[in-house]
Amino acid sequence: MAPFFFNHNLVKFEKNDFMRRTNFYAVFALSMYLVISISCRKKGCTDPAATNYNSEAKKDDGSCTYASTDVMGCTDSLSVNYNPDANIDDGSCAYTPIITINGSIDTTISVATTWTDPYATAANIDGAVVMVSDVSDVDASQVGDYTVIYSATNDNGTSSVARTVHVVVNQDTWLGGWDVSDNCGGGTGLALNDSPEIIVGGNEEQILITEFFAGVTGTYGTAICQIDGDNILIAPASDSAPGGLGDINYQGFGSMNSDGLSFTITFTYENTTIVAGSSGTCQATYSK
Repeated sequence: MAPFFFNHNLVKFEKNDFMRRTNFYAVFALSMYLVISISCRKKGCTDPAATNYNSEAKKDDGSCTYASTDVMGCTDSLSVNYNPDANIDDGSCAYTPIITINGSIDTTISVATTWTDPYATAANIDGAVVMVSDVSDVDASQVGDYTVIYSATNDNGTSSVARTVHVVVNQDTWLGGWDVSDNCGGGTGLALNDSPEIIVGGNEEQILITEFFAGVTGTYGTAICQIDGDNILIAPASDSAPGGLGDINYQGFGSMNSDGLSFTITFTYENTTIVAGSSGTCQATYSK
């Protein structure tokens, strides 16, 4: 029988090789576990509004789910793409320009005056300036209600706002110098000055026709008038007749034309001048 020799080097090699393989697989398994564990922990649903929101997830994996009552969309009613059914805003809201009217959106002016449109400005939601265009039918020479429409456009559409302009007869309309033509009989009737001046009275509903009468040597007297829009009323009043030989008792009513450039008063009068005095009804037209 051949002698048996025990190889210590071979045994030592096989033992070392086994340990190396064991260590390798252990390290590999641990590495895979860590990779899978870390990967699973970092991915998930990152939307707090979702039913499966994962507060530990660092990266959204598209797995978010929502309750059947949740609707994504624009929830701002001022936007052009407002979704009344949406209860979760998705940041998609889009806006047309925001227009700001300079001055009052509801304006009243006196007829027969000059009106200058204070215009409007516009900007996008981010503050960028947008050009404004306007369409106006305002006619300051005629009583009426008029509109100025301002418009501005961006990529999301067009915004429009309107200013209302009321052209009216008011106290300012009555003021100033006027020319008078009448059939009131002159000195022994109702002797009216043919170029009186109208000034402000005690309040916004009152005017004063100064230098109301034509006297023997000049003009005199003041008629106190109440106004209501385009209507005028002169309450019963009295003043001395030309020459001081009697009195003129008078009252009247009338209205302003829609252009604000003329008005007519119907007078009832009595001139008590001795012998020559008369009474009756007449009309006087005041024109600018």
